[in-house]
Amino acid sequence: MLSVDLHTHSIASGHGSTDRITDMTDEALRRGLALFGISEHGPGTPGGASCSYFLGLKLLPRRKGSLIIRYGAEANIMDIDGKLDLPDHILKELDYVIAGIHPRALKHLDREQSLRVYIGAMKNPFVTFIAHPDDSRYEVDYNAFVSACLKYRCVPELNEISVSPASYRKDSRKNVRNLLKACMLYNCPVLISSDSHGRKGIGEATHAEELIKDLSFPEELIFNSIIRDRIS
Repeated sequence: MLSVDLHTHSIASGHGSTDRITDMTDEALRRGLALFGISEHGPGTPGGASCSYFLGLKLLPRRKGSLIIRYGAEANIMDIDGKLDLPDHILKELDYVIAGIHPRALKHLDREQSLRVYIGAMKNPFVTFIAHPDDSRYEVDYNAFVSACLKYRCVPELNEISVSPASYRKDSRKNVRNLLKACMLYNCPVLISSDSHGRKGIGEATHAEELIKDLSFPEELIFNSIIRDRIS
């Protein structure tokens, strides 16, 4: 069970759950998380949250009992240059931004194109994390990708859905292993996320944690642990 989970979705993301933010935070508190983040899909996802929704997040509580709550977005990367589906004046109001490629915006890309897309997103000063960079439909050279993450101070994600048996991403488990090996080689942190749509999977990362253990991935490179220690 994760003590820090920053990639989750409520009903506002438009699919996968009818749980509200209060349902999510109640469950995160019940499960004993220290830091919990909600990162709704942006308007580039059908049914995703609107710009006005994200602006309203500043009015929500940032603590519930012992639980620290933060509000971000999973922004869609919309074109080859890394443009996001949320404007900078929205992004700068959020606690963090996860940027990811999704099939509705971009189809298959070759290695050079994928790297260009990711770097374009990383150059946005408000992007904190890169979501699930593990789908062979967007094949990437992980040494070059991780080097870019370090250059632009972005943290790649180890996504629980990607390494679960039910993953719908192509070759994701194999690609995650290669990503983690590159992170160890270059001393790059990685964020472990549940990508839970609704309260059911909050904090759950069984398959991701098994892979971390199998590869002897160092604790000091797990971003969840780094940020947990900073808030404790």
